[in-house]
Amino acid sequence: MTDVKSVLDNMNAQMAKAISHLEAELQKVRAGKANPVMLENIQVDYYGSKVPISNTASVNTQDARTLVVQPWEKSMLTPIEKAIQMANLGLNPQNDGVVIRIVVPPLTEERRKELTKTSRSLGEDAKVGIRNARKEGMEHIKKLQKDGLPQDMAKDAEQKIQSMTDNHVTKVDKHIEQKEKEIMTV
Repeated sequence: MTDVKSVLDNMNAQMAKAISHLEAELQKVRAGKANPVMLENIQVDYYGSKVPISNTASVNTQDARTLVVQPWEKSMLTPIEKAIQMANLGLNPQNDGVVIRIVVPPLTEERRKELTKTSRSLGEDAKVGIRNARKEGMEHIKKLQKDGLPQDMAKDAEQKIQSMTDNHVTKVDKHIEQKEKEIMTV
C-alpha cells in the first residue's frame, strides 16, 4: 500500500514537470527579441541526413535584433541558410561567406496578439496537465481511504493536493502574464 506522502510527492513532480514544459515552450514563442532558441527546431541537411542546427553551427545573439549563425564547416553555410528559409519563421538570413546573420524584424500589432493567444493556449495546456495530476492524486487518496486510511488523514491529504494545485496554477498564470508583457512591449 502506497502512503500519502508518496502520492503527494509524485503529484508534485508531475505538476512541476507541467510547469517546466510550459517554460520551455514559452521560450520558443518569439517576443520581438533575437533569441537562439528561435532556431532550435530547425533541421539542416547534413550530408544527406537531417540534424538539428545546433549540431552544425553555433547560434548566438549579436544584439537585441540580430542572430549570428557560425557553422562548424564553411561548406554548411548554404544548407543552413536554406534550412532557415524553409522553416518559414519569417526570418531572412544573410550569408556573408563566413557567418549567417539574421535580423529579427519587429513584431506587428496583429502578430503580437497572435503570439499572446499562443502563450495563453500553452498556459491552458499546462493547467490541464496540473488538473490531471490533481485528479490522479485524489483518486489515489480515495483508494487509500478504501484500504483503511483514516478519514481525517484523507481529508488532510485532499486539502494538501488542492493547495498544491492552486500554487501551480498561480505559477502558470504568472508565467503567462510575464510572457504577454514581454510580447506586448514594443
